[in-house]
Amino acid sequence: MLDRPKDTPAKDTHLAEPCLDYASVPYPRRKSVPVDVGGVTVGGDAPVVVQSMTNTDTADVRATATQVAALAKAGSELVRITVDRDEAAAAVPHVREKLEKWGVSVPLVGDFHYIGHKLLADHPACAEALDKYRINPGNVGFKDKRDKQFGAIIEEAMKRNKAVRIGVNWGSLDQELLTKLMDENAADGSPLTAREVTHEAMVQSALLPAEYAEQMGMGRDRIIISCKVSQVQDLVAVYTKIAARSDYALHLGLTEAGMGSKGIVSSSAALGILLQQGIGDTIRISLTPEPGGDRSKEVQVAQELLQVMGLRSFVPVVAACPGCGRTTSTVFQELAQDVQNMIRVKMPDWKERYPGVEQLNFAVMGCIVNGPGESKHADIGISLPGTGEQPAAPVFIDGKKAMTLRGPNLADDFKGIVEDYIEKRFGHS
Repeated sequence: MLDRPKDTPAKDTHLAEPCLDYASVPYPRRKSVPVDVGGVTVGGDAPVVVQSMTNTDTADVRATATQVAALAKAGSELVRITVDRDEAAAAVPHVREKLEKWGVSVPLVGDFHYIGHKLLADHPACAEALDKYRINPGNVGFKDKRDKQFGAIIEEAMKRNKAVRIGVNWGSLDQELLTKLMDENAADGSPLTAREVTHEAMVQSALLPAEYAEQMGMGRDRIIISCKVSQVQDLVAVYTKIAARSDYALHLGLTEAGMGSKGIVSSSAALGILLQQGIGDTIRISLTPEPGGDRSKEVQVAQELLQVMGLRSFVPVVAACPGCGRTTSTVFQELAQDVQNMIRVKMPDWKERYPGVEQLNFAVMGCIVNGPGESKHADIGISLPGTGEQPAAPVFIDGKKAMTLRGPNLADDFKGIVEDYIEKRFGHS
């Protein structure tokens, strides 16, 4: 597994056939081999898949199933759970049973480190209940045990027709391979930087096990690859290299993005660059949650990233101005927040009743400068009165002024107009 793979020419990019969730302009996607994960397609011409991971103790069946269900409801299309010991492995089929009882059918991914080969062999019900196995080649075994233990997981996956993700992490990189490449580089007449050699080690740490899995008989349509690091520029460099040298489906994400705005900005910057190049088939935004915070926040951020880039549509977009000295009132801020909250609460029902509603655009503007113009560009828009303006709020529907709202119930009136519009436009589709 440690021989250097031969470089292959970069695959030609192509214009993917537009999917229902994509923007109307064809987007140049890197051509990858599609992989079926429990009925969800990752790669090929399929939309970029959103996934997330629980942070519960998997041995706690109810807590884990509850969080999986919450993540699925938020929009996670794959959910990964930790399988780190016998108690966790024994609990996996019961987690699956509880989810089925609740009507939750999201594919489950088992996250294995160190003893995955043993857990899968000792707990066949766990192996069967999972839809994909995540393997970290940096800690699946060392020296002579590496190929044997990695191979045991691949054999289990092939026996049960399960997909695998070969997931390399910067923090658990194969040190033997890295040392070998560093020595070779030092002897080279034009040596690379240590950082560049580490990038190469990351790429090889993913491609070599994937090639080994293929030699064992696993199809390329069962393999997904990831090479996760913590820094934006390193992630872009590593994935650019691996995308040019393979056609495996790729999972994108920073391994430790951080908390709050830092995590969101880091992930959006890194993944945005790669997605714009057509690289990436499934993404996870690995946010550190606030103490007691909602785990589904990372799902929301992933969806919003794909939506603002025009790659998928999940919920109607609300455009709102940032405010200035013309908007000293908080009315437009409160209304924008009310509309966003209404969308989030009602979207599960709307999605079932009104196919296509996720592609709508709303505008909540704070004054006359850009308010009417932006509102005309939205499906429904409202221009609220700014400081010194007359207390009237024109509402625009499908680009035309439809009415003017006044009075203390303006917010409720506008939300009612939104719901009426959705019913009229999508209620008979």
